[in-house]
Amino acid sequence: MRYIDEFRDPAAAVALLDEIRRVPLEGPVTFMEVCGSHTMAVSRFGIRHLLPPAVRLVSGPGCPVCVTPVRLVDHAIALARLPQVIVTTFGDLIRVPGSESSLERERAAGADVRVVYSTLDALALARKEPTRHVVFLGVGFETTAPTVAAVLLEADAAGLTNFFVLSDHKVMPPPMRALMEAPDVAVRGFLCPGHVSAIIGSDAYRFLADQYGASCVVAGFEPLDILQALLALVRQVSEGRAEVENTYGRAVTTGGNQAAQAVLDRAFVPCDAEWRGFGIIPGSGLAIRPELAHHDAAHVFDVQVPQPRETAGCRCADILRGTITPPDCPLFARSCTPVDPKGACMVSSEGTCAAYYRYERRADG
Repeated sequence: MRYIDEFRDPAAAVALLDEIRRVPLEGPVTFMEVCGSHTMAVSRFGIRHLLPPAVRLVSGPGCPVCVTPVRLVDHAIALARLPQVIVTTFGDLIRVPGSESSLERERAAGADVRVVYSTLDALALARKEPTRHVVFLGVGFETTAPTVAAVLLEADAAGLTNFFVLSDHKVMPPPMRALMEAPDVAVRGFLCPGHVSAIIGSDAYRFLADQYGASCVVAGFEPLDILQALLALVRQVSEGRAEVENTYGRAVTTGGNQAAQAVLDRAFVPCDAEWRGFGIIPGSGLAIRPELAHHDAAHVFDVQVPQPRETAGCRCADILRGTITPPDCPLFARSCTPVDPKGACMVSSEGTCAAYYRYERRADG
């Protein structure tokens, strides 16, 4: 296949669904997708509702904005309130509620908060505004972290003393381990993320199959990609196998992108990190290396960050663990909407609540 339309062929989709339905299963089985782009695609193309009753697909912690803790938003707000500071960020994060405010509200009140479309935009701004402190909010998984690492190294090599990163980068395998060890999460296998896997490689999930008996299939993002991966998952379960398969070979290899991994290693070191819905997960974050501490906003700027406080009634934490779906949240589509989001899962374009609201919401929801 060479063109997108070929991956959306209705006849091929029906054939794959028929194959999935013919696979014998002894009982209901739950799979989880851990990629925000998969979540949006599953909702957009109605895949969840086309699967046989025995196959349940739930969403996990695959949206980087959604799993970003309130503490990070509060820290960014505190930085935005400093004179001479320009906070730069990707668009989704600007509307995520903090304990008392949001970056959007701070900008309306006069703070210099700017949406950028790449890390290079933030670096260019630091060059253009040498008397200002430019802080980039480093939020994202292994997909976006290499671009931040590259800019950090470029800023350091250029001697730019006014460019900083507030890093809350995270890596995906540790929360997948946490999900397998959580007593309230019953997942038999994973639809593994395509973008992240292009960087880290499919072998990164082998421990899930070997240690926890979880079936893992790396998938692309078109309907046929997802259905092909789900077929591989149900076949593994039916045959009593737990393996790592890669159905996204056009973008993912076993070892991943070695050059991107090398750049990450030059700029970051593993650290414990806080995830919304999970708390602290050991080794799940990326901290800026000590030798680059002069570009680390958390190290350079001394600000007071309030005790974080979640929005009352918001169930984003449970949604990110796959223990409930958005309609189970009392705020969903009532007081929490894309126009006035109460939680991060409704803000992000990859958030589970946003996907459900746009594509799966019922008239009575």
